[in-house]
Amino acid sequence: MGQDITLTASDGFKLGAYRTQPEGKPKGAVVVIQEIFGVNDHIRTVCDRFAVQGYVAVAPSIFDRTEPNFQSGYSPEEIAIARKFVLNPDWPAMLRDTQAAIDSVGDVGNVGIIGFCLGGSVAFAAATKLTGLSAAIGYYGGAVVRFADDKPTVPTQLHFGEKDHGIPLSDVETIRAKRPDVEIFVYDGAEHGFNCDQRASYNKASADVARERSLAFLAKHLK
Repeated sequence: MGQDITLTASDGFKLGAYRTQPEGKPKGAVVVIQEIFGVNDHIRTVCDRFAVQGYVAVAPSIFDRTEPNFQSGYSPEEIAIARKFVLNPDWPAMLRDTQAAIDSVGDVGNVGIIGFCLGGSVAFAAATKLTGLSAAIGYYGGAVVRFADDKPTVPTQLHFGEKDHGIPLSDVETIRAKRPDVEIFVYDGAEHGFNCDQRASYNKASADVARERSLAFLAKHLK
């Protein structure tokens, strides 16, 4: 459904991305920010699903500066390898590449951003620091608590799993206390990665509810 494209960041760096186009006039655009597993089959599927919902979707390869076109599955061995990307993340560079993705779809209409895992943290940071957005959604972003003193400039929604061993509920409560302006949902029994149907931690019931909430949020703020 989609195609591979090239984006250019503000510092001249060229990175890959995956872009999908809906049939007919788009409702708007959604920037999809990857997990630590790259713009893999799952992230491409997320983009494809947004296209079915009527949105242009683009997923920038935010690891291209470190390892171009890195893509990974979800086996224990692959997870161990992918974790190297979050040992010392270059947040400013990832945000420059995210801004390039936002700018690439700015002519479509209003733009939202949604991110998962590392991408959830990037989406929150984008809501506080980047331009051209109308809404932001983050799923189980572990670094959001570190950024919680920063105020989003656009409506923001966050999703967390109750059983996420990497994001304790105390972190979620800290975010909630510091950011009463952000809509936050916690899913009973859900673990990290609960939205990804290719992961062992996939929780269909939670993913379905979170997806409906996300789509309603985008429909409200991208109209």
